[in-house]
Amino acid sequence: MSATADPAEDRSNPAFRLGFEPGQVVQELGYDDDCDQELRDGIESLTGTDLVDEEYDDVADAVLLWFREEDGDLTDALVDAQEYLADGGLVWLLTPKTGRDGHVEASDIADAARTAGLSQTSSVTVAKDWAGTRLATPKTARPAKR
Repeated sequence: MSATADPAEDRSNPAFRLGFEPGQVVQELGYDDDCDQELRDGIESLTGTDLVDEEYDDVADAVLLWFREEDGDLTDALVDAQEYLADGGLVWLLTPKTGRDGHVEASDIADAARTAGLSQTSSVTVAKDWAGTRLATPKTARPAKR
């Protein structure tokens, strides 16, 4: 047994609960000074890759979208987040927790996700000041068997 823990198995890593896997490309949108650096570092440790930003123009396995109430239209942000997302990819919407500046109501998240064509699958606390909402893209339709 190694004295050094495998980052993918480090359950103390705040990114572990988000389900990222080694080798995944994660596009980060909405970054600002208030974002949780420990979570960002944890995702990079878990995936073994640097987060890519809005300038990235290739396919990403997942999107990490930091969003605050004053950031504009959530539906538009969710639609934009899917631009380079791989089929079956996930969007993790990170919003300030209740009582924090920029908090987004759960009903607003649900409405925006539905309008953007995403399915809300779970919500988790991901950092001291941030909550995460897992949004899934529609599955690609499979041809009917004959």
